[in-house]
Amino acid sequence: MKEDTISIRLKDLRLENNLSQQKLAKLIGVTQKAIDFWEKGINEPKASYIIKLAKYFQVSTDYLLGVED
Repeated sequence: MKEDTISIRLKDLRLENNLSQQKLAKLIGVTQKAIDFWEKGINEPKASYIIKLAKYFQVSTDYLLGVED
């Protein structure tokens, strides 16, 4: 599994849905800086936020994590 899969998939999903980092942050209850760091691969979201992101984007957590396509 590529280390940066979640950062790439998160950014792609956000852009496909025409969301700013600020808007996505507000929707899941984090700061814009957190989204920025996740997308840059500086750090990764906690499990609870991975679940929120998966539910929001209607994808599986395994997809976000790069376990499945």
